[in-house]
Amino acid sequence: MESFAIRPAIAADQFLTIFVELSLVLVFGVVYAAVITLSKMGYFSKKWMPVGYLFWALQTYCLYDGAVLIQSNPFTLKVLMVTMVAYLFVPHLYFRLIDESEKRYADTDEVVQENNN
Repeated sequence: MESFAIRPAIAADQFLTIFVELSLVLVFGVVYAAVITLSKMGYFSKKWMPVGYLFWALQTYCLYDGAVLIQSNPFTLKVLMVTMVAYLFVPHLYFRLIDESEKRYADTDEVVQENNN
C-alpha cells in the first residue's frame, strides 16, 4: 500500500504571485552575491556592501513569503530561514579563507618562483 502526502492545492489565482516571488529569490540572491563579491574584490567601494545586505533581506523576505504562499509546513520554513542565515555568511567565509591561504602560502610561492628562474 502506498502512502501519499496530502497537501492543500495552490490557488490558481496566486500562481503568478508565487512564480514572481520565487523568481525574485534567485534574482536577489545573484545580486547579493555579486555586490558582496565585487566589494570584497575591490571593484566596488565597501560602501556598497549595505546594498548587498539589502538584497539579501529582500531575498529572505521573498523566500519566506513564497514558502507561506505554497503552504509549507513550519519545519520547512525554519530550515529555509536557517539556510538563508548561512547564505549571509558564506561569502565572508569564502573570502576569509582566500585571504588566510594567500598569507600562509605567500612565502612558498616566492620560493617556487625563485627556483623556476
